[in-house]
Amino acid sequence: MNMKLKLARVEKNLSQQQLADLTDATRQTIGLIEKGKYNPSLNLCVKIAKTLGKTLDQLFWVGVDDS
Repeated sequence: MNMKLKLARVEKNLSQQQLADLTDATRQTIGLIEKGKYNPSLNLCVKIAKTLGKTLDQLFWVGVDDS
């Protein structure tokens, strides 16, 4: 589960649909990414990170403490 992505989205007061609209994705795709059931393309990861004002590492890097 990608709680970092969900938390960053909620901090920006964005719904899954709003984030999807801003990143040319679907709400379903954003939901699946947050659930850890879909690996987005690098291009989509970059769009999401820029939209949320985060780095790729902050949103998508899984470290030892994140598993």
